[in-house]
Amino acid sequence: MTRIAVLDDYLHFAEGAADWASLDGAQVDFFHDTVLDHDALVDRLKSYAVLVTTRERTRFPREVLERLPNLKLIAGTGGRQANVDMDAASELGIVVCITKSGPSRGNSTAELAWGLVLAVTRHIAWEDRQMREGKWQTRLAEGLGGRTLGVLGMGRLGTKIANYGNVFDMDVIAWGPTLDAGRSKANGAEYVSWDELFSHSDVLSIHVPLTDLSRGWVTEREFGLMKESAFLVNTSRGPIVQEQALIDALRAGQIAGAALDVYDVEPLQADHPLLTLDNVLLAPHLGYSTGDALRHFFADSIENVAAWMHGSPINVLNEEVLDHRR
Repeated sequence: MTRIAVLDDYLHFAEGAADWASLDGAQVDFFHDTVLDHDALVDRLKSYAVLVTTRERTRFPREVLERLPNLKLIAGTGGRQANVDMDAASELGIVVCITKSGPSRGNSTAELAWGLVLAVTRHIAWEDRQMREGKWQTRLAEGLGGRTLGVLGMGRLGTKIANYGNVFDMDVIAWGPTLDAGRSKANGAEYVSWDELFSHSDVLSIHVPLTDLSRGWVTEREFGLMKESAFLVNTSRGPIVQEQALIDALRAGQIAGAALDVYDVEPLQADHPLLTLDNVLLAPHLGYSTGDALRHFFADSIENVAAWMHGSPINVLNEEVLDHRR
């Protein structure tokens, strides 16, 4: 009997979202929380051969993987597995699989990002809370038309955001590590330098993946370049922005506000200082969490697990491990 754990199913959605019964000879268990403590995580998962992870919610550093001797497969959802120490997984003979792009083509994250742009600049969540306390129109807002939208990274998602900005009659500027003036112009944006991106933007939206290059990119220096009236929106990954620098900038009024869907550690802990600030809009990593996207992820994960159970793994991220599986 192959024991399979489906992790981080916050919404109790996974079990009914796909045909887990099709995995003959398997026992599938569902967990609805994220365990941050390494000892507790190992204790929970030590008997499982297969883990189906929901994007990058639970982290698997080397010290955890080394303590899971029964683990043979991590069937991750999404095209990257930044939560897994890939070197350690390969050394330990753990196959790591990915899923292909879902039917939304990235729309769900781009739509959420633009929803956060509108919500944070118009103070919608704040005014909702004020109305419930009997107050009426407590913060003055400005519209987006004629303002400057800065896009950090113009891949698939950044390009969608640039298009949204153009529809809202914004002046769109962009910078990316592989972006050039021609591709930027073709997508309705003006290519600018790194410093100009921060100093000119009224709204700055982040759309680069988390890599060794992008980790900690946005620092105290970058916040110092931004306008006091500017807003930062991050739906990519939390560690791209140095968290303490962001908190300091929000506290000092160095920027007008921020809208965040991603954090250094998720779920965000109850005593986190971001929860004490009234100029930040917080969402619990909703970018890809739509029914369509999750159903696609879990269906593809079942295919990956089934292929592995039949001895022919597919969509393997660390193909070098196939010749040295433990």
